[in-house]
Amino acid sequence: MRPLQGIKVLTFEHAIAAPFCTRQLADLGARVIKVERPGVGDFARGYDERVSGLASHFVWTNRSKESITLDVKQAEALDVIHALLTDTDVLVQNLAPGAMQRLGLDFDTLRTRYPSLIVCDISGYGLDGPYRDKKAYDLLIQSESGFLSVTGSPDEPAKAGCSIADIAAGMYGYTNILAALLERDRTGRGRHIDVSMLESMVEWMSFPLYYSIADQPPPPRSGAAHATIFPYGPFSAGDGNSVMLGLQNEREWQRFCETVIARPELVCDERFTSNSRRVTHRAALTQIIIDSFASGGAAEVIERLEQAGIANAHINGMREVWRHPQLEARGRWTRIETPAGEIPALYPPGQSAEDAPRMDPVPALGEHTASILSELGFTAAQIETMRSANAV
Repeated sequence: MRPLQGIKVLTFEHAIAAPFCTRQLADLGARVIKVERPGVGDFARGYDERVSGLASHFVWTNRSKESITLDVKQAEALDVIHALLTDTDVLVQNLAPGAMQRLGLDFDTLRTRYPSLIVCDISGYGLDGPYRDKKAYDLLIQSESGFLSVTGSPDEPAKAGCSIADIAAGMYGYTNILAALLERDRTGRGRHIDVSMLESMVEWMSFPLYYSIADQPPPPRSGAAHATIFPYGPFSAGDGNSVMLGLQNEREWQRFCETVIARPELVCDERFTSNSRRVTHRAALTQIIIDSFASGGAAEVIERLEQAGIANAHINGMREVWRHPQLEARGRWTRIETPAGEIPALYPPGQSAEDAPRMDPVPALGEHTASILSELGFTAAQIETMRSANAV
């Protein structure tokens, strides 16, 4: 039995934050019913066509869900929503600000009729405050939260290569829902969860925030290197490839000097006797390391780092990650169905094939409309009438 088996989730979602949240609930066995606009659906379906004609974002965040198309501005469709809500445990939404209130589907309106319902609102800035109605997308929140100010090169900021603000909000939605389900088991009452992308990202920004507390200088943008720990980042080897390495303490610094770069005298060099001093003299130490690595290729450098017990990594691209030997050895890949055929999928972190995580197909738009309506007691004639009115 999966942990969330028997839990029903109704979701009004698009893009990444809410879909990522609810997909993880589905991974744990929850039944997730995704409400989409007839004919269009979640606009993330159209982001690209890289997965045999399907969008890469969509196939990532929407497996194991059922898709029902409803024009919720029509009374008949709204009746369907309330029929679904009679035994729904969790309602998740990340529509435009105010949309759920206009539909009468906000927590304050629903709580009397469905007292055990958990409602999770995911938005850019939260449901109140001066930014409540401001549009928010992932990159905009990366900017607003200060993430861009510490990411990139000294000359230019850079965004994260994935939707980090959406992912952060999705994770906090997911974990808060799990906590609310545990609480409801004790109290019988539902709960309102208000997750903002801004607050999620600012939480993740706590290190640079505390580092620069009381108007102290913030961490500088330092490319792929760590801004405040050194050496910690990429270094070029003699074959033109780079190696990522990281030191965390003085014991490692000593082993690094003695075994990796064969410069034991640097252990006591006043410029490098603490992390803060190594950061101050970053340029000089960088040159020393590069000069040492110039005599061998990346594989040889990694071998020396391994011998010294120094943390290191390859700088992989997507091609290498698809073929990563550790993921393969641990059996982390499986395959799932999509409307365009079978594709590979990573098992949810923390779960394995033995746990039987739910890895069901990615739904086509409206694929489950008729079956869900039939389950609710609508006849074939009623369903056809709703289709003719474009209510579904």
